[in-house]
Amino acid sequence: MTTPTINVMISADDIAKKVQELGKQISEHYASSDKELILIGLLRGSVIFMADLCRVIDKPHELDFMTVSSYGSGTVSSGEIKIVQDLGSKIHGKDVLIVEDIIDSGRTLSKVMEILKTREPNSIEICTLVSKPSCREIQMDVKFLGFEVEDKFIVGYGLDYDQKYRHVPFIGEIGL
Repeated sequence: MTTPTINVMISADDIAKKVQELGKQISEHYASSDKELILIGLLRGSVIFMADLCRVIDKPHELDFMTVSSYGSGTVSSGEIKIVQDLGSKIHGKDVLIVEDIIDSGRTLSKVMEILKTREPNSIEICTLVSKPSCREIQMDVKFLGFEVEDKFIVGYGLDYDQKYRHVPFIGEIGL
């Protein structure tokens, strides 16, 4: 088995700078709120980004996670989602920040937003490290955006191919 090549698109240094910048923006945005802040990561891809991001947000906050999956026939998503692991925390009345690794079509995240809104948080915002706007089927209001990239298959910094390459410290296009 040969190891595929990964061509660097976003360096580890650029990611680190962007995480600092996003942390500052998030801290400033929530500074005047008297509500509790909770960061919700969508597993598994968001883990590395969320771990780095939470350390640079000045406002005290909680962390929680959800695991969701799209289901349908074959490899085509139906746009419906199944909650595999729900939140362990109540979000009623809290400021919720959904932390995503990447937004492609926006279908899954849109459904997650619908579900979370029924739980009556004070506010819900989205922070994503990577966005592929050319793939968007459902427009999302992304408050905190790291990088926009072309529609290429990318891995690294939490993004995977078949559960591999999440550990790579940069984001790159994988040559399969």
